[in-house]
Amino acid sequence: MMISILGSGWLGLPLAKELIEQGHNVKLSTRSEDRLPELVKISASAYIIEIEALIDSVNEFLVTDILIINITSKDISAYSLLIKQIEKSTLKQVLFVSSTSVYHTVDSVVTEDGGMENPASVPYQIEQLFCLNKHFQTTILRLSGLIGYSRHPGHFFKNGKVVQQPDSAVNLIHRDDCIGIINSIIKQEEWGRVFNACATMHPTKREFYTHARVSLGLIAPEFNERTANITNKIVSNNKVINILGYDFIYPDLMTLYPFSE
Repeated sequence: MMISILGSGWLGLPLAKELIEQGHNVKLSTRSEDRLPELVKISASAYIIEIEALIDSVNEFLVTDILIINITSKDISAYSLLIKQIEKSTLKQVLFVSSTSVYHTVDSVVTEDGGMENPASVPYQIEQLFCLNKHFQTTILRLSGLIGYSRHPGHFFKNGKVVQQPDSAVNLIHRDDCIGIINSIIKQEEWGRVFNACATMHPTKREFYTHARVSLGLIAPEFNERTANITNKIVSNNKVINILGYDFIYPDLMTLYPFSE
C-alpha cells in the first residue's frame, strides 16, 4: 500500500519508519530541504511540502492510497487549498491527526459522540472541512497531550513554571500508542470515524507530574492551589477500545517512569 504522511516531526517520522517496516511504501513530507536526507535514510520518498504555499510536487505526493495529515498548522485557508488538490486526485482515504483540545473545558467525561466540541475551536473547524467533503472519506484522530521519548513530562514544568488545576485529571498518550492506533485504523479500514486517543488511566496532575519529576531526580513542581478544584475534564478512549479492539501499550501513565530519555 502507498501511504503519504504530511509532516515528519516527532510523530510523523517514527510513524513512517513503522509503516515502512510493515512493507508499505511511504511518501513523507518536510518543510526543510535540510531534512530530506533524513527522510530518504529511512527509505521514504521525500517531498518538500508547505500547505501555506503549495507547489506542483503536491500532486505527485497525493498519488497514494491513504493520506495521513500530521502537521501543526492552523491555517484554515491553506487547508481549504489542500482539499481542492485532494479533490483533483484519486485519493479516497484521509486520516487527519487532530487534538482533544477541540472539546469544551468541562467538568465531565468527553466522548466523540457527545456533542461537546467547541465550534469556535480552529482545529475543530479544520476537522469539519475534511469530514464534510464528499470526494473522500476522513477519519479524525484526536490525540491528547503527547508524551514519550524526547517529551518527558518531568520537563514540562521547569524554571519555576506553576502547575494549574493540580487536582484535575491528566489526559495524555504515549507516542507508541499513537502509532499503534493509527496502525489499527489503517489495518481495519475504519474510515469516516472520529476517535479519541488517550491513555485509560487519569491520575491527577499533582500525582503524575510529581511522579515524572521525581523519576528524573528533580523536586516536585509548584502547584497553584487557588485553582485546585476548577474543572476536571476526562477524555474517554472507550471508542478506540470497543471499535478498534485496541490494547493500549501504556494504559496507566503512572507505570511509565522511571523512563530513559
